[in-house]
Amino acid sequence: MKLREKTPTRKSDVAHQKDYHAYRDQLASDFNHRCGYCDDRDAPRAASFEIDHFVPQTVDSDKITDYANLVYACKSCNNAKRAKWPTNDKALPNNGKEGWIDPCLKDYEAQFERLEDGRIHPLTEIGIWMYNNLKLWKKQHEILWNVERLEVNYNQLRALHKQGLLPDELKDSLFQLCDQLLEVLKSFYNVV
Repeated sequence: MKLREKTPTRKSDVAHQKDYHAYRDQLASDFNHRCGYCDDRDAPRAASFEIDHFVPQTVDSDKITDYANLVYACKSCNNAKRAKWPTNDKALPNNGKEGWIDPCLKDYEAQFERLEDGRIHPLTEIGIWMYNNLKLWKKQHEILWNVERLEVNYNQLRALHKQGLLPDELKDSLFQLCDQLLEVLKSFYNVV
């Protein structure tokens, strides 16, 4: 499966801000309320999402408030990426083997796939490098993806029940089990 359903697109007509934090809401919208790197959604933990400088501030301080250089990122990916820039050339994000691909580029999609169990799997040499350096192997990405799938399926079951299409003998135990499971899994959000 594809890593994400929709490639993020930064707006090009965003008014320049003196403080890059002022872009937060616009970035969240442009990145579909998802981490640009791992595709974890920000709900219900949007407060823990951060703004990454694609080209790190230590490599190019001129890009600190450049909207085209900002990535809406979960704390895990932002902390893992930090100031890593293996080419040491601000104009060259990767050398074909190591480095980064901007998550707003379509080429980012070719680096990864999502396995049926929710794990992220690298597909290319540079994808392997990014996978390891972003720590996309962390269990939290798999769990958060599965929580989201569970919520989608749960909402579909509720809709079927409202239409009278879910047999009564299954509905009570199924909804009780799903409610309990969702609560347990949502508590995980507080630790990532």
